[in-house]
Amino acid sequence: MTTAAPDVQTRGMPRLFRIDTEANIGVISDAQLKFLVEQLEEEHDEDQDYFIDRDTLELLSDNGIDSELLAMLEKGMGDDDSMDIAWDNEEPGDGKPR
Repeated sequence: MTTAAPDVQTRGMPRLFRIDTEANIGVISDAQLKFLVEQLEEEHDEDQDYFIDRDTLELLSDNGIDSELLAMLEKGMGDDDSMDIAWDNEEPGDGKPR
């Protein structure tokens, strides 16, 4: 007898991307998103975009950012000195933002 796993995920995982190029930075956990939201300045309650520069990465590092998230942001920034990022929710299974 085989039992199918219940479909427990009702919404997608948060996805970070660069606003200027729309390049995908990566999918992050809810805990990683919570850390970013707590650490970065929001202009209003519904804000989902942030400015990040090298100093911001250093501040996040000093404040205990997850090493995987820091590496993801550093890679997303590449050789640039700063970037504007945003997040949205990916729908489970299709990789498309919602």
